[in-house]
Amino acid sequence: MFEGRLCVPKDSAVKTELLTEAHSSPFTMHPGSTKMYQNLRSVYWWRNMKREVADFVSRCLVCQQVKAPRQRPAGLLQPLSVPGWKWESVSMDFITGLPKTLKGYKVIWVVVDRLTKSAHFVPGKSTYTASKWGQLYMTEIVRLHGVPVSIISDKDARFTSKFWKGLQLALGTRLDFNTAFHPQTDGQTERLNQVLEDMLRACVLEFSGSWDSHLHLMEFSYNNSYQATIGMAPFEALYGKCCRSPVCWGEVGEQRMLGLELMQTTNAAIQKIRARMLTAQSRQKSYADVRRKNLEFEVGDMVFLKVAPMKGVMRFVKKGKLSPRFVGPFEILERIGPVAYRLALPPSFSAVHYVFHVSMLRRYVAEPTHVVDFEPLQVSENLSYEEQPVEVLAREVKKLRSREISLVKVLWQNHGVEEATWEREEDMRAQYPELFEA
Repeated sequence: MFEGRLCVPKDSAVKTELLTEAHSSPFTMHPGSTKMYQNLRSVYWWRNMKREVADFVSRCLVCQQVKAPRQRPAGLLQPLSVPGWKWESVSMDFITGLPKTLKGYKVIWVVVDRLTKSAHFVPGKSTYTASKWGQLYMTEIVRLHGVPVSIISDKDARFTSKFWKGLQLALGTRLDFNTAFHPQTDGQTERLNQVLEDMLRACVLEFSGSWDSHLHLMEFSYNNSYQATIGMAPFEALYGKCCRSPVCWGEVGEQRMLGLELMQTTNAAIQKIRARMLTAQSRQKSYADVRRKNLEFEVGDMVFLKVAPMKGVMRFVKKGKLSPRFVGPFEILERIGPVAYRLALPPSFSAVHYVFHVSMLRRYVAEPTHVVDFEPLQVSENLSYEEQPVEVLAREVKKLRSREISLVKVLWQNHGVEEATWEREEDMRAQYPELFEA
């Protein structure tokens, strides 16, 4: 005995049994290291007890797969390099799911110059092919600003199509894609999408007509408005002065700056913009890194990948809540830049790009007793997966005042019988008819 507690021998099977029972039995349900230690220390004692409890919990395979991360997000902010000239580097994205206009438009293509912040909003139809988007690119962007050196975008099917890649290869433009499920890479365009969506909502409330009839005015309003990052309006950065409007106007006269003086003035303005952007990036990085932690892996390390379970139209959504937060482990094949890694993914992950931001990964703590279930999961491009039912375990009729509801108890793939859920039989028959074929 030690201070009224039972002493556990060193390196004994009893200690292992105690740790297992205190962590993974039906009466404990995988507590964290602090709770588990407090539960054990009231009755037992052994040397380095707290450290061994923490180590045991960190090696638990179930906890590594299901526990939500409580620490700061991994990966320090890595600002993109500031472009050297106007419309040299652009970012682009699509706003989809908009109300259909009389002309059939449901999509807005947002293209932004990363230096001057000037943007173009191009309406389009969801039925447009990659060839049609390429034609719009030439008439709306290249015609006005020339061919950019690089384009930053997500992995939308329009941007990863053979036609688009072939077009940019022929033009000599480099395509830079963000990592899977990490839109922060193209934060500038994502932020502008929010601004444009707010404009669209205001347009619907304030003015008559469909949104596409006001889109050109939204583009002018955005480009002629002050931007804090560059300290001026995009039009001023692009043309040297703001454009006249009914609200803001200036003197109209002959421009007398010519030749060398005009060139010097333009270059000075660009240098001022680049300096302001570097200052803004430094400020943003200092703010962001306070809430992040640095995390690095080596080639050959095994890591878990964060995923998002997705239910169909089921009425009782317990299944999605009970799904694992991480899948794997997978081997790291290559480090891509400071905060991105290429993983060795199985064929069932063919829809997902193999490069991931470090915030999507969790280090796998190995243990010889682990039996990893490598049953394939069909994961979609946005790292979500739809869970599939395996069989109907039981049936029940729930009687209400005016009607009866037929329920079935469903066993789901990748889960035990204890996690089976009750679902409406009508919904299950509609979505999974093969489940009832006997």
